Amino acid sequence: MNTTNHLPSYLEQSDAVRNRFDRLKAREVLLEIKDLGKNYKTAKGIVTALKDVNFTVHRREFVCVIGPSGCGKSTLARILAGLESHTSGEVLLDGKPVTGPGRDRGMVFQGYTLFPWLTVKKNVMFGLEMNNLSATEAGREAELWLELIGLEKFAHAYPHELSGGMKQRVAIARALVNQPRILLMDEPFGALDAQSRVKMQAHLLEIWRSIDITVLFITHDLDEAIFLADRILVLKAHPGEVQELIEVPVQRPRSPEQFASPEFLATKARLESLIHTPEPEPDAEVKPHMIRFVNIADNVE
Repeated sequence: MNTTNHLPSYLEQSDAVRNRFDRLKAREVLLEIKDLGKNYKTAKGIVTALKDVNFTVHRREFVCVIGPSGCGKSTLARILAGLESHTSGEVLLDGKPVTGPGRDRGMVFQGYTLFPWLTVKKNVMFGLEMNNLSATEAGREAELWLELIGLEKFAHAYPHELSGGMKQRVAIARALVNQPRILLMDEPFGALDAQSRVKMQAHLLEIWRSIDITVLFITHDLDEAIFLADRILVLKAHPGEVQELIEVPVQRPRSPEQFASPEFLATKARLESLIHTPEPEPDAEVKPHMIRFVNIADNVE
């Protein structure tokens, strides 16, 4: 696996960036993935979704995972959450094997997974009450988290009364209320419009800065990955293998103005070169077969 970022040398020499990663690497390792593999049995035989995946995540780190469609990003997230078993290798959280779901991991999906029959506050309380916390204590905890995500005024609203971005903020609060060690997010903003997506990215970074949480974030959006992450794990497709682990040289705190910075553009160019393989040139003599369904008086050019 290649762990260098291949960015222009003048970006690599930033003292602020180098110091940030030195501090990050000094923290304890929270999540360790060793030789992880996942195979599926199909009618046509064995299909390998993930192969020999190795990487570590440090406490309070924000890691994004990207890769071509079908590279196993969501499968990886589900394995880390304990929702799916792996065929080979190990997943260790705080040095202990992950063998199933647990309170030490929170999960946020792309779809809005709130219970429609419960209010916003009751949705956030749900996990606490399932873990035998009293309704009074669970309600108090839920109110604190709703204040953190800026939705305390909507505590008694129902999910159908919220926008998509607000629903995902509630889903994040519900995942965090049990105080997990790591938050796993599988393309959580993929269904949002562009404006809501930008707002949710800013909200997520603010939450991440405010609490002791580590984030592993699955996305197909390169701009989103660079804007959010400390490091970006790039997977190959068919099967999913680690292609490169990139340290993002964009300084924190992040802002939309940085999208045009040399650091941001250089990182994006590197990611595009890894993910997007050039399409073969079409044969000049081959023309598409076109059928005209109606007679049109005025042809267009």
